[in-house]
Amino acid sequence: METRSSTESVAEALARAESVEPLVNAICTLNGRALDDAAEVDHNGAEGNPDRPLRGVPVLVKDNVDTADLLTTAGSLALADRPPTPDAPIVRSLRDTGAVILGKANLSEWANIRDSNSVSGWSAYGGLTRNPYGLNRSAGGSSSGSAAAVAAGIVRFAVGSETDGSVVCPAALTGCVGLKPTVGLVSTAGIVPISWSQDTPGTLTTTVAEAAQLLGVLAVPEPRRSVHGRQAGVDYASYAVRGSLAGTRIGVPRRTYWGYSPGADAAAEEAVRLLAAAGATIVDETNLDPEVEDCIESEIMVMLAELRAGLADYLSTRPAGAPRSLDEVVAFNREHSEAELVFFGQDLFEASLAGPDIDSAEYVAARERCARAARTNGIDAVLGEHDLDALVSPTYAPAWPIDTVNPESHLGSCSSPAAMAGYPLLTVPAGMTGGLPVGVCLWGAPWSEPTLLTIAATYEAARDESGGSLPPPTFPTFV
Repeated sequence: METRSSTESVAEALARAESVEPLVNAICTLNGRALDDAAEVDHNGAEGNPDRPLRGVPVLVKDNVDTADLLTTAGSLALADRPPTPDAPIVRSLRDTGAVILGKANLSEWANIRDSNSVSGWSAYGGLTRNPYGLNRSAGGSSSGSAAAVAAGIVRFAVGSETDGSVVCPAALTGCVGLKPTVGLVSTAGIVPISWSQDTPGTLTTTVAEAAQLLGVLAVPEPRRSVHGRQAGVDYASYAVRGSLAGTRIGVPRRTYWGYSPGADAAAEEAVRLLAAAGATIVDETNLDPEVEDCIESEIMVMLAELRAGLADYLSTRPAGAPRSLDEVVAFNREHSEAELVFFGQDLFEASLAGPDIDSAEYVAARERCARAARTNGIDAVLGEHDLDALVSPTYAPAWPIDTVNPESHLGSCSSPAAMAGYPLLTVPAGMTGGLPVGVCLWGAPWSEPTLLTIAATYEAARDESGGSLPPPTFPTFV
């Protein structure tokens, strides 16, 4: 894929970072050995080896993914002492394929689970990440730095993670391709957790083909967390090519997931037109059962119960001196409130400590309700009733203004049903509205990544022929 040497590619990425990082602040920890690592890759060769598709390519990794040679903080000063001991499995996979870890990408602190009024893209450790298309506009969250770095042209490949919207939101807001895989397809070992029933690493890239390449490297399955079995050894890159969509049936869930943003709707309507022109059968008004729209409290209960248990397990793997429980993290934040609590509090952490645990009847009932509403009576039911291969909707409204005083709000999104179900989402840039990017999102059944990649690649090619890809960002202050 890369014709240049690794050293040249990494040097170019570092030069671009030096130029644009003062504006976007996407990287919280730079790998000081990146050029040395690149030189080692060049020395070892392996050009043309199909098993090393990212050989020599600089990659940024979200700062909640363990890297043995770099800090992993989740944006918190509580973890900014020493790096974890081993690499996360997905980082080992990246290194094994010859990728060079350029550094760690900033994120919304604790992946946006600390407080209900958090500022997306801000962390006490990394500061505030800004959107390259509007420096006073949000880069979304929680994989803010991963998306902003790709959009700003620092790297073409970045790793993010998603619990509910944390890949597809920043991807849509910054004009990237964002792929959130089926829960269980990619290992979450060595990643600061929120919810084992919803967490998954994901990809932020410039193109659909690159998303497939990166997924192929990251896909270290974790059978104990799979929702309906698992896939292994899939050549995802072979699916991310343009083709006829004849025989493909795509549903449009109008209720709730359309209609909150005229600009996003217009871009998605054009995407539907292009998909139909490529041969797909479009089935309109394939709406989900309204129950899924009423599950937010149940979803939060599930996440907070799993957070308390899962975070304690993760923190036990960190070097001595780090917090060992959510209680200790909450205490740390109170003791360092001038840095940690300067913009918002920690009400979700506190609710997690006070709420039901994973052995409670309340948790079990909430988890069953989420699964029933989002899977059985939701996505599964709609796909089955209409014999659909995928659903399509706008991803998010355009980026909202950054506000560190008032609670941030956005007009709408599509991520929650797939989040609760553990099913995949793939968002692709669909156009610009008022100078800001908007995306179109494909939803699918579990393990339907190959199908989604083919549909997305076909749409991407048709979009480029019809109106062209998104213009590069100019780093303005948006008016």
